[in-house]
Formats: sequence, structure tokens, C-alpha cells
Amino acid sequence: MSFLTLRIQRAAGQIGSVAVTLLGLLMLTFFIGRLMPADPVRAMVGEDATRETYEQVYRDLGLDRPLWEQFLYYLRDVASGDFGTSIRTGQPVIQDILHVMPATIELATFAIIIGALLGIPMGVLAAVCKDRWPDHAIRVVSLTGHSMPIFWTGMIALIVFYAHLGLVGGSGRMDQFYIGLVEERTGFLLIDSLLAGEMDVFWSAVNHVILPACLLGYSSAAYITRMTRSFMLDQLNQEYVTTARVKGLSQAQTIWLHAFGNIRVQLVTIVALAYGSLLEGAVLIETVFAWPGFGQYLTSNLIIGDMNAVMTCVLIVGVIFIGLNLLSDLLYRVLDPRTRS
Repeated sequence: MSFLTLRIQRAAGQIGSVAVTLLGLLMLTFFIGRLMPADPVRAMVGEDATRETYEQVYRDLGLDRPLWEQFLYYLRDVASGDFGTSIRTGQPVIQDILHVMPATIELATFAIIIGALLGIPMGVLAAVCKDRWPDHAIRVVSLTGHSMPIFWTGMIALIVFYAHLGLVGGSGRMDQFYIGLVEERTGFLLIDSLLAGEMDVFWSAVNHVILPACLLGYSSAAYITRMTRSFMLDQLNQEYVTTARVKGLSQAQTIWLHAFGNIRVQLVTIVALAYGSLLEGAVLIETVFAWPGFGQYLTSNLIIGDMNAVMTCVLIVGVIFIGLNLLSDLLYRVLDPRTRS
């Protein structure tokens, strides 16, 4: 069998796997939406609507059809890019999500950079200094970051660093004075302000994003540190590390060129999953900081029972994790030549 045929078969297998996963995700999203106790009809017509109005809207939404038929119509709408209209905003759900998603991506990207820059070196140091005071100190710091409720640390951080010290901005993405000064081109405030040449707006945005990003980054760093430490301990106990030391390699070369080089692939997965969790799990920090992002959008629509918005948000979260897994597979081939054979 030729190399080209193997590549085609592998690509077809990956496409088939993604298709099956997406279909399963669509089924899960649909049936969760139907099993939720929220009544989408009542959310649309209000509590004072007559029974005739309620039944008319019920039929218009197709809820009188069998579930399998509703699911087929749902598949058709999703395939055509129609995710329904939001009850809260009156706009297409996908348009709302495209409007709020850049704010969350901006916040999560800053957070994962902070988390990786802190977590990976701390995990390596903890493994190298196993059972000594640096290891114990790092484990306490990571356990604290993993255990403390993010909404509590967010409120304390706002009181200390914003209200008392005035070192960072408060809630929102920028100061109230700058709202509306920058035309929304990409949705990413930092990029849009630079494109518009509004440096005051840019630094205001940086001032506002740094505190929530640091808090989320600290939480991610705790997870990345623990996993990095575990991976490094496994590698440092391997015979090739002892051989490298016997050959006269320095400790830094042994640790970073050999041991760390062999955990890069695992770390790609860990960082990717941590980033996905930040994109869909920043609900509490967005609420505390009044950050107009994806998490706050999902929460507000869940409260009022806007199932079109909730189902689309759940679907997008699943797609994000599928995409990050595919990206991880691609990076595997770059970082580990053995996976290319």
C-alpha cells in the first residue's frame, strides 16, 4: 500500500471521527435542550399570554412534532447556519455570540499565556526539587490556586488592587469615558484600538484585562504546574536521564533538552484543554468583573430560559474542544517526529 493511500485513509478516518463526534454533540445538545425544565414558549410569550397564544407559538416552534422529526429540522437549521433568534436580544443567536466571543477570547488568551509562563517552570522546578522546600512551596501555591473560589478571589482582588491601591482598572473592558470612541472592526478591543490609533483606549483596555487575566491565569497555572510536575517526575526517573548525567551533561541540559523535551507533547494537550476550559468556564470571573463575554451571555440567557442561545453556546463549547484536540494532534506531528511515521 502506497504512502499516499495511507495518508488518504488516515485523513478520511480523522474526518469520519470528527463527523461522528459532531453528530453526537448535536444530538446531546438537542436532547439536553428538550429536557431542560425551562419552557421556551413561556419565555417568548410571557406569563400573561392566553392559552390560544401559547398553543399557537408552541406549534410554530414545531414542538408538537415527534422528537426525531424535531431533531431532523434542528440538523437542517444548524447545517444552514440558522441557530434561531435570541429571546433576550431579538437578534440571531450566532450574531450575538460573534459579538461577545472576542471579549472572552481576549481574556482567555492573556490568561493562558500567564498560566503557561508560570505553571510550566514551576512544575519543572518542583519536580527537580522533589520533597525539598521549593517543591513544598510550589505545591502549596498551586493547591491554593486550584482550591480558592474564583469569584471570591475576584472580589478580594477588586477591593485590594482597584478600590484601595488603584493599580488596575475596575469592571468592564475599558473606562466608561472611552466607550464608543473606537469602531468595532475585529471585536478584539486591544486590536481595534491599535488599528484606530487610540492609544489611550488601548492602555485603558490593558489596565482592565490584566487583573481578571491574572486571576484566571493563576487558576490555570495551578493545574499546569501539577501536571508538569507529574510528567517531569516520570521522566527524571528514566534511565536515559542517568546516562545523560554520566556523560557529563549539565543539570540544565539534562532537564531542559532531554527530560523536558520528552514531555512537550503531553503539555500541548494540557495547555490546550486549559485554554478550552477558560473559553467556556470564565463565567464567574466575567460576572464579577462585568466582562461582556461568552460566559456572561450564556449565564444571562440560561436564567431567562432562552434555549436557542443556551443550546448554541453548549454546541460552540463542544466545537471549541474538538478544534483544540485537532490542533493538539497537528502540533504532535511538529513536536514529535515519531508521530509522522
